[in-house]
Amino acid sequence: MTEPLLDPRRTIVFAGDSVTDCGRRTDPAGLGDGYVKLLADHLGSTGPRVVNAGISGHRAKDLVARWQTDVLAERPDLVSILIGINDTWRRYDKDDLTSAEEFEASYRLLLEPLREVRLVLVEPFLLPVKEEQHSWREDLDPKLEVVRRLAAEYGALLVRTDTEFTARAVEAGAITLADDGVHPTAAGHRLIADLWFRTVLED
Repeated sequence: MTEPLLDPRRTIVFAGDSVTDCGRRTDPAGLGDGYVKLLADHLGSTGPRVVNAGISGHRAKDLVARWQTDVLAERPDLVSILIGINDTWRRYDKDDLTSAEEFEASYRLLLEPLREVRLVLVEPFLLPVKEEQHSWREDLDPKLEVVRRLAAEYGALLVRTDTEFTARAVEAGAITLADDGVHPTAAGHRLIADLWFRTVLED
């Protein structure tokens, strides 16, 4: 991250689903208790304004529906997006499929208004802790490729959370990082924050 973005006059918006939300809507500070809070604490009171725009359960198309009011209206200098696991999950628990093509179309609608804004795309991730979750990779992997390709196309920084979580799970065990395979533990949120910091703030 370049020095001007550390200026307190700047605004960073984190958008996504429950992994980002983390109770922020009942938190007086509006940050929740996950990786966004960890990063806000690291940036400190003299750093940029941090806005958490995560909502639990949301998919890419849900972000599109609230993008103007929840993200663009904040006039952000940097937007960090972590979305996609619910686009996969709903296929398996609700029989509600979002194809990779539909996911990409929604994601592009998020990125197009932000061509003049610094962008950070965070990979959705999965650590199978239940036998049936192994089959989710068939759906998630094409969406991961969409995120990676769009990051390159739009000149965004890519935070490789799926890659990092998968590697760390071999050492620490999946449930140490995400006890249901999707929602990070405290250690998982720390991993996201550390990886985000290394990718973005040390870029």
